[in-house]
Amino acid sequence: MNEWNIQSRAPACEACARPFADRQPYHTLLLELAPAWRRSDICEPCWQKQFAVEASRRDGFISHWQGIFEVPPPVVDVIKKETAETVLRQLITQNDPRYAPAAFILAVMLERKRLLKVKEQITRDGRRVFIYEQPATGDLFAIADPGLQLDQLEAVQRDVAHLLEHGLNPPVPTAEMPAPAAEPTAAVAAAQTTTAG
Repeated sequence: MNEWNIQSRAPACEACARPFADRQPYHTLLLELAPAWRRSDICEPCWQKQFAVEASRRDGFISHWQGIFEVPPPVVDVIKKETAETVLRQLITQNDPRYAPAAFILAVMLERKRLLKVKEQITRDGRRVFIYEQPATGDLFAIADPGLQLDQLEAVQRDVAHLLEHGLNPPVPTAEMPAPAAEPTAAVAAAQTTTAG
């Protein structure tokens, strides 16, 4: 079961369709509408009029939180080395179960750097699922805890280091030049504490 997905914060209220202004408070509802989750962003006036009392009684209601809308920065098309966030987004897009441990470790790394915030932790089918939000864009990431054991962390650490160095689709190494072994990173070592405890 893959729980990964990305849902962007809406640029306008779902109820009244008015665009959000910079620094405007808003409410987010997370709903489970089989087979997926759906994010619903609502302005404060609509929330008070239509949703405040009924929110927890809605079918499929999972979570609710409040945020402050920030106008996204302009998009700059720059070629750069892969960052932890771009690799995480690529892994989520791939939706491949073999990358679940690496995605989880990348999310923990980004949380520790305060680039992602945990909005909710839920249990689904006996597994912990973390709902992360990227504060600058409002994008949501649902990442399932793969239940890593201590003896698996070294291999996952190598995978994460390789993904950060080469990206998701690296060139195939030639027989003359074997790929170098990755050194453990402090962020992954810190993540070991999180998963072990």
